[in-house]
Amino acid sequence: MPSAPPPDWILARRRACGDRLRELRTWRNLTQEKLAERAEMDRQAMNRIEQGHQAPSLDTLIRIADALGVPLAELVRGVEPRHPK
Repeated sequence: MPSAPPPDWILARRRACGDRLRELRTWRNLTQEKLAERAEMDRQAMNRIEQGHQAPSLDTLIRIADALGVPLAELVRGVEPRHPK
């Protein structure tokens, strides 16, 4: 049985993380294809992560941060919590 989709507040933060990733990638003048190659993943997966359609594993986030030459925390800097209290 498929699991329920994540709540809207999770999806919003996932999209914000994807926006941050895109910002860092373009700041480094990298295409999705080049960053995916450096991170040893396919471009389609990189695109799904940037669009917020795929939740990357911690290992994938580490590979992306290393490929960008930034600390892991930089990938989520400025992504504010939106969990309903």
